[in-house]
Amino acid sequence: MIRRAATLLALSLSPSLLGVGPAVAQSARFERFTYQGRSLEQVKPAEGEYLNPILSGYYPDPSVTRVGKDYYLVNSSFVHYPGLPIFHSTDLVHWTQIGNAIDRPGQLDFTGRAVSEAVFAPDISYHDGIFYIVNTCVRCRGNFVITARNPAGPWSDPIWLPFEGIDPSIYWEGDRAYIVNNRAPDEPPRYSGHRAIWIQEYDWRAGKMVGESTQLVNGGVDISKKPVWIEGPHIFKKDGWYYLTAAEGGTSVNHSQVVLRSKELRGPYVPFAGNPILTQRDLDPKRPHPISAAGHAELVQTQNGDWWATFLATRPYADDFYNIGRETFLLPVTWRDGWPIILDKGKTVPWTVAKPRLPASPAPGLPTSGDFGYTDEFDGDRLAMQWIGIRTPKAPFYTIANGALTLGNGAALGDRDGVPAFVGRRQQHVAAQVSTTLTFTPQRDGARAGLAAIQNDNAYLFFGLTRIDGQPRIALYTREGTAPETLIASAPIRTTGPVTLTIRANAGTMAFEYQANGQRETLKRDLDVRFLSTARAGGFVGTVIGPYAHTPS
Repeated sequence: MIRRAATLLALSLSPSLLGVGPAVAQSARFERFTYQGRSLEQVKPAEGEYLNPILSGYYPDPSVTRVGKDYYLVNSSFVHYPGLPIFHSTDLVHWTQIGNAIDRPGQLDFTGRAVSEAVFAPDISYHDGIFYIVNTCVRCRGNFVITARNPAGPWSDPIWLPFEGIDPSIYWEGDRAYIVNNRAPDEPPRYSGHRAIWIQEYDWRAGKMVGESTQLVNGGVDISKKPVWIEGPHIFKKDGWYYLTAAEGGTSVNHSQVVLRSKELRGPYVPFAGNPILTQRDLDPKRPHPISAAGHAELVQTQNGDWWATFLATRPYADDFYNIGRETFLLPVTWRDGWPIILDKGKTVPWTVAKPRLPASPAPGLPTSGDFGYTDEFDGDRLAMQWIGIRTPKAPFYTIANGALTLGNGAALGDRDGVPAFVGRRQQHVAAQVSTTLTFTPQRDGARAGLAAIQNDNAYLFFGLTRIDGQPRIALYTREGTAPETLIASAPIRTTGPVTLTIRANAGTMAFEYQANGQRETLKRDLDVRFLSTARAGGFVGTVIGPYAHTPS
């Protein structure tokens, strides 16, 4: 097991990130958090190979850029805060998180936003000594640009952009910049999901859009077939051609990547006759250990001239059920007759691939691929950058001191208008064990502290200490949809000392154990947790598990 303290990777959150400050109301003390994960497919790469996915768990919509020999990658994070995790690599395989681009409450306000709203599909690029992220904050003011001289941060406050739509990216040509993104078509939509790709120049010195907007793609590759959700566009230039790649088909099982090209930046763009250049939608969904929903790719050229693509995909454990979200994968790009191919039709996304011809990155202190584990002892005075909460904090709700995380009070889980006293880590494996040791004595009915596993405001569970009818109990609650919470199981508990809680996840089930006064007990085995899957809960995120506390008013 890899042990990492709260100063994991030596780069951590500033004290303001998740509301550091004096805990309020009745508090709960957590002494450690331990995670151990295992992949069900159990594939082992050979010498000279890497393993997909390269970022396990909820790391969707990857955007990658190269600066010399260094590669930087950013993912969507939706309403989770801090947001937009930034990774660094020199070999495209081993990635180390170096920061979060959204790490100050003043940058973006997620108040009232659902978990799968807020920051979608970021694009990262570099020009003239400055890194740029262009992004969309869904239902919170729209499209924006942030900048930084160091990709680890700090990143600027947003520059808001005056156009609708999602998934903007920047194409740099010399000293000029152009933003390409998904917008409404220049006609009444012909069908649900009918969108278009547009381009407009961006004056990066003045921070504003200039000139006319031009529609590049209407609907998708072939509008007569009613393609849906053309999105995630990127433009690059090669051998005198402008190539426009984009996702098509929606981000579920019909997801794909397509490519078009033109001799002129503003078109006309002609689609590749062999589209899509990446998909898994034509494969048997009953195949063992499937990789599904592949798309939303970005191509990058290495310093030695090779081409690679990062993209998202999922690993369902049954049918289309996956609880851990959409993940980041990597594949080489092959050029044929002037067109890029990520994966031939009918081929499955391979688990193992020959590594890129690049200088090896040091093995990261916290692995992002394969089987791994870690322990956070909450040393230091701040949380590691991998910890995330729900929505932008407006008031302090935790402290880190004396080797413990202390949670005060916040909103109840499910309260979309509030920020819960919750910090969590992504569940990165289908089979995972999560545990924490806490001290908490509930002083009133409904007060609770323990572990929460959260997919969204309407799909979560709580396992921990509470008080019911005046008696302290260990309890397990679940919520799915708009119905109230359901008490699944509870047992009396008599202790004022530490209690260790353990959740064991295995595909679509979980087991719940606790240890107190030297005795280990199982509260519930084989709980069906498919309600934490995207198929049941909806949205675009993965399950996040971590300490939570709440005292009702």
